[in-house]
Amino acid sequence: MDLKIQGKHAIVCASSRGLGRACVISLAREGVNVTLNGRDEEALAEASEACAVFGVEVQCVQGDITLASTRDQLLDACPTPDILVTNNGGPPPGSIKDWDYNAWIGALEANMITHMLMIRAVLDGMVNRKFGRIVNITSAMVKTPKAPMGLSTGARAGLTSVSKALSTEVAHANVTINNLLPERINTGRQKYMAEMQAKREEITVEEAYERIASTIAAGRLGLPEEFGDACAFLCSAQAGFISGQNLQLDGGSYEGLI
Repeated sequence: MDLKIQGKHAIVCASSRGLGRACVISLAREGVNVTLNGRDEEALAEASEACAVFGVEVQCVQGDITLASTRDQLLDACPTPDILVTNNGGPPPGSIKDWDYNAWIGALEANMITHMLMIRAVLDGMVNRKFGRIVNITSAMVKTPKAPMGLSTGARAGLTSVSKALSTEVAHANVTINNLLPERINTGRQKYMAEMQAKREEITVEEAYERIASTIAAGRLGLPEEFGDACAFLCSAQAGFISGQNLQLDGGSYEGLI
């Protein structure tokens, strides 16, 4: 399917690794000119090369997306994006007894406020140009909260709520705002979670992966490429009637209706 976004311009935050990298590669494959972001120079360069093979314009901004200076550089590099994918690494699991004021503020800055500031910066331009696709990479924990992931759940649920409200205000201008809710996608983050589980349960990492896979209806972990292609579709011309939605990528594991 031709997604009809060839020649568009996209900013993809935290795109040197993991889910962000998968999304930026899928967009580049569709002919979208991409501006990448990441903290690690080597990983950013590798992701940039993976996008460049599709013959699109590729720009890189190294830095932490939570910093205003990094966000400003991204907007300087791509001042009129047609597509914005927000993303950042999530806070570590823990217990409410571990989470003081600074922990909560850090989670909100990293996984809600930073993304809202990026959305704020690009939204009016998208409305004026009558095209915009905003996709937030959040988490399955938004709909299925687990106590150890409270920091992530709290911040990302806030982002989800504000994005839903905004989506109704800009839909008339062919601007959509949607959320991707991953669970058990086989990235570096999942490797970290498997290592944490292995340590906690005194098993091998391989056994942890097997236990994780057994909790998924599909019987396997998701592929980053599957996630990236879902993002690309939400950014497509054909997805203009889809907005304010939460798309779960979890191998069919979620048992609820809504």
